Amino acid sequence: MKIVLYSHDTMGLGHIRRNQLIARALAESPLAAKVLLIAGIHEAGAFRIPKGVDCLTLPAYHKDRHGNYSPRSLFVETNALVNLRSQVIGTALTHFNPNLFIVDNVPRGALQELSPVLENLKDSDTTRTVLGLRDIIDHPEAVRRQWQEQENEAFIERFYEAVWIYGDPDVYDQTSAYSFSPSLRLKTTFTGYLDPMDRLPSGEEEDVDPESARWVELDVLQQDFTLCVIGGGQDGLAVASAFARSQLPEGEYGIMVTGPFLPEEKKRQLRSQARENPRLRVLEFLQEPMGLMQRAKRIIAMGGYNTVTEILSLGKPALIVPRNKPRLEQTIRAERLQALGVVDVICLEDLNPAALSRWLHKEQAFKPARNVIDLGGLKKIPALVSAMFGSAHVAADPASSASSTRSSKVAS
Repeated sequence: MKIVLYSHDTMGLGHIRRNQLIARALAESPLAAKVLLIAGIHEAGAFRIPKGVDCLTLPAYHKDRHGNYSPRSLFVETNALVNLRSQVIGTALTHFNPNLFIVDNVPRGALQELSPVLENLKDSDTTRTVLGLRDIIDHPEAVRRQWQEQENEAFIERFYEAVWIYGDPDVYDQTSAYSFSPSLRLKTTFTGYLDPMDRLPSGEEEDVDPESARWVELDVLQQDFTLCVIGGGQDGLAVASAFARSQLPEGEYGIMVTGPFLPEEKKRQLRSQARENPRLRVLEFLQEPMGLMQRAKRIIAMGGYNTVTEILSLGKPALIVPRNKPRLEQTIRAERLQALGVVDVICLEDLNPAALSRWLHKEQAFKPARNVIDLGGLKKIPALVSAMFGSAHVAADPASSASSTRSSKVAS
């Protein structure tokens, strides 16, 4: 079986990291799928790719904090880049000829670059199509307005066989919040969140994570430390700077991962702040952050899908500082999880070193997220693919409809 996973990757690392998890699950499942990732950033090539998976990288877009798009590096008009990317995607699909095309998050692709591609696939007898959505897109009013303006429901009905939501309706039910039509609800399945523990060997810790050890002294890894992560880093300076100036608990260390998209001048600013604290270390980028996250005593992070899911999977005490522009997705996610008792939250308006210091020094008790949230998405997705193609390769129950109650949660 051949599968293509598309992510537009206009801001941050979230889309490609999510698709890489899915690609690995499909390649290593009984389906033994051959998976081609189509990614919108060259940083996709920095991540470990399992056997049976490869990656085609498109020339990148840049999305600013107001949601406007432009070429990231090429000196061409935006429309020219849209056409180039669309033709590359279409050519790749023609020659790879996949059984399944899974599109991440945006039905028509970034700047509608998938519209002609999907139009051509409509006449294909070999390729079926699925739209994959993260747990939360944006505030309901914004989503309903955007989807109505872009006629997304009609587009999905015409071009997609199924919609998979990589989340748990007990955390957030998109079908209700965004007023899905009855026919769209019938196409929709909640898979559960994508558990990043599944990408680690046996889910077990090694004595020393080799990648982390290259950057951080071994004695630091063996001490109690707080980890601060800001995703791709393009809008995480406020969080990182507040952490750099906070008061760490006595005898504990701090490790900060800035991400690959933090501008160089802001990295210099953070390094300067870090030099004031001999117990603080600054890293720029890790292929696999889970090694450090496993060892951390607690975590401070922004509220992106992948980072939050990593935190939930590990059950670490965590403080989430969600972004609120250009979407409210992170804020809604953080507030829902706080209501379930699995994370703490502070809004950007209240963020300062003193607030972080207070959180670092307080007693922290959280419910184990696995007891209240479905993290079984990476086991569910191969089963959904198997069911779609009428295969008996995967024995697990293939689906739970959007309106049904999940059948597998760890009892609290």
